[in-house]
Amino acid sequence: MIKVAVLDDWQHVARKLADWSAVDAKASVTVFHDHLSDPDAVVERLKDFDVVCVMRERTPLPRAILERLPKLKLIASTGRRNASIDAAAAEVQGVTIAATGYSSRPTIELTWALILGVVRHIAAESAQVRAGHWQHTIGTELGGKTLGLLGLGNIGSEVARIGKAFGMEIVAWSQNLTAERAAEHGATLVTKEDLFRQADVLSVHLILSGRSRGLVGTTELGLMKPTAYLVNTSRGPIVDEAALVAALEKRLLAGAAVDVYDTEPLPEAHPFRTLPNVLATPHIGYVSEELYRTFLGDTVKNVLQFLDG
Repeated sequence: MIKVAVLDDWQHVARKLADWSAVDAKASVTVFHDHLSDPDAVVERLKDFDVVCVMRERTPLPRAILERLPKLKLIASTGRRNASIDAAAAEVQGVTIAATGYSSRPTIELTWALILGVVRHIAAESAQVRAGHWQHTIGTELGGKTLGLLGLGNIGSEVARIGKAFGMEIVAWSQNLTAERAAEHGATLVTKEDLFRQADVLSVHLILSGRSRGLVGTTELGLMKPTAYLVNTSRGPIVDEAALVAALEKRLLAGAAVDVYDTEPLPEAHPFRTLPNVLATPHIGYVSEELYRTFLGDTVKNVLQFLDG
């Protein structure tokens, strides 16, 4: 019988948010709720499976792993693209990669949750209340402040629209952004350097690529105001993690709100877990019931298409 693996179902919802009965009638489905980081362990787990269903980039499938999975015929991925899968290697191995529908709405909303959370110290103040204490920080208003957007695509443009509703000035930069495109979304195109100098809140909205990897480093962070905040809901490696930790430790900027990291899950001893000026969430930008239903429902359809030939 065809064997199907569903990986990294951390919230135990894969079978609750989609109907797998039609797949169960034609294949053996195993849902894994834990996460394996070691490549050898991943290969050992998946070596007997014909289909692997992955949730975003939780378990990368590079060439070194794919070459050791001779039975694999289908990778049912979620979202429109998955940079953690070596598509060229999959093609050589004769492995099909299937995609699903996607919505950027959850990430847009989480971006604003993090912006508001970090400038008003929501997590810290909530912890104080739970500990029996009362007010101990002073928040920052957004009205009249400058929102800097590193990227003004589908997500960045919506973040800009909401920023305008808060009464913020919007500035933006990316390699291909034009003044006309920026103006269409109520933003002003500035240089990369001025983006970091002017922003009271700087939010990252780029696709991870060779051009964007490490784009925010020591130099860029050094340009930011000591009262400014950096927010990243895009991809961890766009921001030099070590440089950001150093800037936060030295209080070169007021704080950061981060949902994405170089290594996920975040290592237990990582400074982001303990720095007082960091609001850290566990890559939940896309984690909403509505989007999960799309991801999992489309995954079932993709697996059924494979099973039906």
